[in-house]
Formats: sequence, structure tokens, C-alpha cells
Amino acid sequence: MIKVSLLIPTLDQSGAEKQLTLLATSLPRDEFDVQVIALTRGGPYAEVLKQHDIPVTILKKRFKFDPLAYRALKKTLQQQQPDILHTWLFAANSYGRMAVKRLPASQKIPKVIVSERCVDSWKSNWQHSIDRRLLPQTALLVGNSQGVVDFYREQGVPESLLRVVRNGIVLPDTTVDETTRKQLYEDYNIPAGARLIAFVGRLARQKRVEDLLWALQLIRQMNENVILLLIGDGPERAKLEQLAHKYTVTPNVRFLGHRTDVDQLFPLFEVFELASDFEGQSNSIMEAMSYGIPVVASDIPPNWELVVHGETGFLTSVGDSTGFAQYAERILADPQLAQDLGNAARKRMQEEFSVAKMVKGYAKLYREVLL
Repeated sequence: MIKVSLLIPTLDQSGAEKQLTLLATSLPRDEFDVQVIALTRGGPYAEVLKQHDIPVTILKKRFKFDPLAYRALKKTLQQQQPDILHTWLFAANSYGRMAVKRLPASQKIPKVIVSERCVDSWKSNWQHSIDRRLLPQTALLVGNSQGVVDFYREQGVPESLLRVVRNGIVLPDTTVDETTRKQLYEDYNIPAGARLIAFVGRLARQKRVEDLLWALQLIRQMNENVILLLIGDGPERAKLEQLAHKYTVTPNVRFLGHRTDVDQLFPLFEVFELASDFEGQSNSIMEAMSYGIPVVASDIPPNWELVVHGETGFLTSVGDSTGFAQYAERILADPQLAQDLGNAARKRMQEEFSVAKMVKGYAKLYREVLL
């Protein structure tokens, strides 16, 4: 039996947390004994893990570097004695490798597999310095896209440590719930017959949601019956609400905030847009494609691995609001094109990005590092 401890900052309802939960609950129980450690807090996925009888330990980290949480992590690893410590995101990647480095020689020292989930151009010099210093404690660095792996290769990570395991997704039911539609339209005063374009994600600078607002202004010139749904919250929300007013698109945009029922909303969307200037492998794009929704996304390497231009959606340059507007309007104006793109997108998710493929990829790496 291979003992695996998965370490992540939180178990909030977000992309990395979702992938960790899918992995933890899908690894073969006859081969892998899985436990999960959250540095800071639990969250919705903690409950999912517990429902699958997967032990969850919360360390309650309070500061960027919290000595108490660090000691608690070392103690937890000494108790769990994992063969593999699989860490996710910067804080867990750092705490995990530092803790392993300081484990006593008498302790079983786990192999550390580091998951990087994004092209982390946001990292400062000190963060890259920590990553480099902890390379000796790294058995493998796994990116969720080739773009992420290429980025870390450029940061000096040896080729021998680099691997790619793509995100996995469960194909959902695409049936439209008319009760959900009616409630949404009533709650947000959406006109009957409105054409819905959606963004789902954190309202943060990297997402460039302002480009989608300007694109909406252009779309309105061709079709006044379009509503842009912005689903999610974040530090840019107030600024974006002001921009919507400045661009005179307030009547055509709805800020829905964080929603726990996004799975019910997806079948209502006709176009999905993501304008980010950097990503890892976008869970929101994958979800849209799994529902058979045509995607218009920024033309960046991680998105190339998801959206096949002209086949499952369209790619346009970062910052190109005109491109977002033109492609969205093209999809809305041509039902056959929309159906063809959506069908191809769903098929691509089914064939290339299944949860089974993702789990098989990580299981193979776990065996590899223990040889």
C-alpha cells in the first residue's frame, strides 16, 4: 500500500482544490492510502473528502510564515509517515518541502511531488528564490499544462524533474433546468429572450475582465439583447462595476458574485469568455467545454491545449476586445456553428481530459518516484 499525503493551503471551492479532491476520491483504494492536509482552513471540499472517508487535517496557519503551523505540519507528517507528500500551490509547496527537509533522520522521509497550477508570472524574486532553494527536496514538479512546465523550465527547474498531468473533468448533464432559468432571470432582471455570455472565475487583474466589458460595448452595437454574466468575486469587482458604468454597459451586465450553483447555470450560457493574460489550465474553460458551450479565450499557451481554434471555440490576442466581440457575435448569430463548436468541445473533454486519465497520470508518477 502506497501512503500519500496531499497538502494544499485551503479546501475552498476553487480549481486546484477541486482537482485535488477528484484525485483523492478517485485513486484506487486497494493501492493508495490517501490523507489530506490543509495549511490554513477547510472549506466545501473538506466535506466532500470526509464523505468519502478520507481523513482531513487542518493546521490553521495564520501568517505568511507561521512557525506554529510549520511545527504542526512536521508533527502531522511524523504521525502519517507518508511515502509521498504531494503538495499543491506555492504556500503548500514551500511549507511541505521545508518540513521534509527538517524531518529527523529516524523518520521515513517522503518523496515530494510539487504541483504547479499556473504560469506564475506573478511570483516575485524572493518566491522564485525559495523555489530554487527547495529543488533538492523535490522528486518531481508536475504542471497541469505544457505551458506551466515550459515556464518552470525557464526558471531553472531541471528537465528530469518536469512532468505534465492535465486536469480532469467529469462530463455533466447538459439539460437546461427551466426553474433555474426563471429564477435567474427574475433575480437579476434579465429580459426574456436575452442572449447570455458568461465569465466564471475570480475577479482579479490577471483575468482582464475589463476587456470583456469593452467587448460587450462593441457587441451591443450589433445586438442589444445580450447580457454578460460575471460569476465570481474578487479584488477587482468595485473597479469593474465602475468601468461598466463608464462604458455605458451597465444595463447589459450582471454581477452575480460567488455562486454555489454554477453547475446549474452553465447549461444556460450560449458563449463562454476568458480573457486572462496568464493561466495554468483553466478549470472554467474545461467546465464550459464539458457542457458543450463554445469558448472565446485569450490566445495564450495553456489555452491552446484546451481550445482548438475554429473547431471547439476561438482564440484571440490578449487585450483584443474587438476579437472577443466579433467571435462572440459570430457564435450568437449562427446556431449551427454554435452547435458544432459545442459538440466538438464536449467530445474533446470526454476524450482528452477525463478524471480517469488524470488519476492514471498521477498514480504512474507515484509509482515512479518510489522505484
